[in-house]
Amino acid sequence: MGRVLLETERLVLREFGLDDVDDVFALNSDAEVMRYINGGAPVTRAETADEVLPSYLGYYERFGGLGKWAVVEKATGRFVGILMLHPAPDGPLDDVELGYRFHRSAWGRGYATEGAFALLRKAFTDLGVRRVFSQAMTVNRGSWRVMEKVGLRYVRTFDYDWPDGPIEGAEHGDVEYAATREEWLARHP
Repeated sequence: MGRVLLETERLVLREFGLDDVDDVFALNSDAEVMRYINGGAPVTRAETADEVLPSYLGYYERFGGLGKWAVVEKATGRFVGILMLHPAPDGPLDDVELGYRFHRSAWGRGYATEGAFALLRKAFTDLGVRRVFSQAMTVNRGSWRVMEKVGLRYVRTFDYDWPDGPIEGAEHGDVEYAATREEWLARHP
């Protein structure tokens, strides 16, 4: 088991390890989970082992307490998803993106909100983060509802340039939510 970043009432957020390949592959292979990320395009186990997981591990070396984290249910020890908090490519280290991806069996249980809220608190109080933003397709109502619940505020709707071409729902644009350290801590002392 990788180093634990934080724990909540029901969850443990820990570093990924090479032995997490099957869990990450299973999550990223679910077309419904990936619907708003890559249009549900399939991934292979080899891509997961050779590209995806090594990219996750690379965050720990580059960014310390920022990166992609395995989310594990405390009660069962079961891997239920991924939470991420890291700079955009070529972005400043104190302006980071929040993201989340969970197995369908974990949807509707409040795990994304619980984990993301704890991650925001750590970012703003321990990791020197100045601003957190999050983006989702406008049609991905569940994702932007999590953004609202954890204290991010609507910033804009924009057209995203999908690298492999637009996916279903892209014509409605994407939304961005954000909060600065000062804004967030004023609302969540």
